[in-house]
Amino acid sequence: MMHNFSHVRFFFLSGLTDTMNYRGVLFSLTFLCYCFIVLVNVALIVTIILDKNMHEPMYILLCTFCMNGLYGTTGFYPKLLWDLLSPVHVISYSGCLVQALVMYSFVCSDLSILAVMAYDRYVAICRPLQYHSIMSNQRVLLLVCFSWLSPFCIIGANIILTSRLKLCSPYIERLFCVNWAIVKLACFPADTIVNNIVAYITIIIYVFHGLLIVWSYMYVLKTCVNSIENRAKFMQTCVPHLTSLLIFLVAVLCDIMHIRYGSRNLPQTLNNFIAIEFLLIPPIMNPLIYGFKLTKIRNRIVGHITFKIKLFR
Repeated sequence: MMHNFSHVRFFFLSGLTDTMNYRGVLFSLTFLCYCFIVLVNVALIVTIILDKNMHEPMYILLCTFCMNGLYGTTGFYPKLLWDLLSPVHVISYSGCLVQALVMYSFVCSDLSILAVMAYDRYVAICRPLQYHSIMSNQRVLLLVCFSWLSPFCIIGANIILTSRLKLCSPYIERLFCVNWAIVKLACFPADTIVNNIVAYITIIIYVFHGLLIVWSYMYVLKTCVNSIENRAKFMQTCVPHLTSLLIFLVAVLCDIMHIRYGSRNLPQTLNNFIAIEFLLIPPIMNPLIYGFKLTKIRNRIVGHITFKIKLFR
């Protein structure tokens, strides 16, 4: 029988329990990984901001995408690095709620931005003559704000509902805090009914985001079939978006399927990798994919590197 810990002030994270013998190596790898994520995302953001030729909707949305990647990873990696140096892995109650808010809003914002990117490509390829009137600076700004603020508000409502629950345990079996893991600690199942309803509404909202992406690319593909010029535009600008979307979906679905159907007998290292896939692979791959595939960005970065090499000779 569980004791009543309704006044929990700290949570204990058990995700690193079996790996502490290698914490020196893990700390070094994690630190290098985080530095690389920051480096490639900041490089892309700065390149887009400094080059006026890239002050277009597609590149502004890409810049937003990379900023969101930095937001999500910053909510995870510094705490993980601290835990790898600490003998006890604890997080305050309020800190746990904030981390859960960051993790979920990061994922939802990524999907929102991908949906806006898909809509942008639909307008560019299917309605090119109206592109600049539809994707005006004001509308792009509005869509960027929507991509950031709506997930924050929706997930914030979920977190507020979670904060009212009475908890019966302070132990979370993960590397970091997520909302469902906190809800699982509630003393009485009846207390979580409203949480579950709001969670399902949130899922439905983002399923519609997914449907918008599918709808946009269906029309794009239909338009590209009979046009060599549109096919070239599709390969140049849509393939990176679709690759990012595929990476994002695989990473998130792996974690969801593992939560739902995963075996408790799996090694903790594998459990941890599955849990952090969406914080590891997309933030690294997205800027690399766009940096190599989009000609303007690639030429700007290569030109800058070449200039630096000549300067130091």
